[in-house]
Amino acid sequence: MATVRLTMAQALVAAMAAQKTTVDGQVAPIFAAVWAIFGHGNVAGLGEALYAMRERLPTLRAHNEQAMAHAAIAFAKTARRRRMMAVTSSIGPGATNMVTAAAVAHVNRLPLLLLPGDVFAGRRPDPVLQQIEDFGDGTVSANDCFRPVSRYFDRITRPEQIIPAFERAMQVLTDPSDCGPVTLALCQDVQTEAYDYPESFFAERLWQPRRLRPDAAELDGAIARLRGAQRPLVVAGGGVLYSEAEQALAQFCTAHGIPVAETQSGKSSLPHAHPLNLGAIGVTGTAAANEAARRADVVLAVGTRLQDFTTGSWTLFADPAVAIIGLNTQAFDAGKHRARPLVADAKAGLVELSAGLSGWTAPAAWRTGAETARADWLATAARYTAAGNAALPSDAQVIGAVQRQSAPGDIVLCAAGGLPGELHKLWQAGAPGGYHMEYGYSCMGYEIAGGLGAKLADPARDVIVMVGDGSYLMMNSEIATSVMLGAKLTIVVLDNRGFGCINRLQNATGGAPFNNLLRDTRHETLPAIDFAAHAASLGAISRKVASLSELETALMEARAHELTSVIVIDTDPLASTDAGGHWWDVAVPETSARDEVRTARRLYDEALARRDN
Repeated sequence: MATVRLTMAQALVAAMAAQKTTVDGQVAPIFAAVWAIFGHGNVAGLGEALYAMRERLPTLRAHNEQAMAHAAIAFAKTARRRRMMAVTSSIGPGATNMVTAAAVAHVNRLPLLLLPGDVFAGRRPDPVLQQIEDFGDGTVSANDCFRPVSRYFDRITRPEQIIPAFERAMQVLTDPSDCGPVTLALCQDVQTEAYDYPESFFAERLWQPRRLRPDAAELDGAIARLRGAQRPLVVAGGGVLYSEAEQALAQFCTAHGIPVAETQSGKSSLPHAHPLNLGAIGVTGTAAANEAARRADVVLAVGTRLQDFTTGSWTLFADPAVAIIGLNTQAFDAGKHRARPLVADAKAGLVELSAGLSGWTAPAAWRTGAETARADWLATAARYTAAGNAALPSDAQVIGAVQRQSAPGDIVLCAAGGLPGELHKLWQAGAPGGYHMEYGYSCMGYEIAGGLGAKLADPARDVIVMVGDGSYLMMNSEIATSVMLGAKLTIVVLDNRGFGCINRLQNATGGAPFNNLLRDTRHETLPAIDFAAHAASLGAISRKVASLSELETALMEARAHELTSVIVIDTDPLASTDAGGHWWDVAVPETSARDEVRTARRLYDEALARRDN
């Protein structure tokens, strides 16, 4: 057997560079790049290896470890899980900074290869700088924090261990049903140790997306259920986009007259203009989609994990006899809440379902009723997004201004706060993948770093990041990285001076305004934050606008710029779209000195009684 002597880090990097995939029929490296912030735990070993391979496997420098992992996650999401990135940090705070991002990838079923430095396997210098010590377990390190948020975790304590560990990592990263973050904790002494690796470890390997076809019995059962349906509804989740099944979905719904509602991850899987696209479902759903869900007797849930925002904490599907068919690559998701599983790839499953339903369509009255409800909702939404004369515009009005200046191929990206709910209801997505929302983990701080990752994945599309002032303050450093890399973003900062979304939830549950808006916090002086000046200091073109018309002008100008633009506008922290939507289970205290809380608890108990009955 032919071998080559390399350090473990050199072997890992060479193996990564040899992994390939196909995108639009063209072979491409499956790892587009490695994000790296170096420290004593990875600079000498992995850093040297990355330098040697920098032409085949680019290394990108970020400003925050969590942010670079968010960028890698957004890259994978935009690339439909066909391509991905790795991230490396030193031992200690650099590693633990990435744990939140690992959770984002885990919840959203997205591939992310985490390569944190680790302790010395030989333990000679213990405790090394930044090492976490467990008084009762000598094998523990800070990287054990990654275990619950990794699909696969391994600690490399001998150089030859990287061979089976990397093989297992690639299987997980490319498996549609098991996809998620992988952590290979690299002991820093082992990174530098040499071993005679078989040349076969570095042979080019092509990873093709697996398309699991449905089991015959499950397929027959799903077809029979749908044929007997009077009020069928499709719920389209992110799996539709990951499977590249948007065309199959459109053909399925058109052929059989079944309306579609979209989750946060699934939005843009069906063209907005499709007459059977009822828009967002659930807590942040449209009136059209939620009414269809309330009445549906069969729900085909495609590529969704049916979390509580989608199901209205399991109160949305109100027909006592409703049957849910879970079309999903992962049996865990396909069978949730006693759904009838149809374990399959979304595209393959929809194609075979459609063939089995040949000649059958939903009742005409159901279909035309859905089309009418859609038209009514669009008229309602237009009223909320229209420009107004209020001193402070609502989030919905800002969304309307951004929509009017957007192009069909643009990507709008957001993550946390009130904006995702407003965008879910109101944004009209153009091309597939044009709506990029991190709402599985709803991670504040994802937005700007995520925008960077999306732009790197699809440079031809303009990326519009919408972010509140709270999230901006949590993580904004990758504005500088976007400028450095020439990855132009248009960032719209909606400044409502605090955490407006949670303030509204606090009020809705009877709480007094407290510790959310800046004015309601303990303070000596309220900060006057100049976001435009801050963004300019990071290298962006920036300005603050005083009106919606100025915002639209600034957006037009930003499209012509070559650099990242940041546009700031003050907004109303209290206004939100009260049309559409659905109840969400947020527990309210049983006892309180406040009348408002007691009233909220009474309403909460009534809602629980309706759900349980």
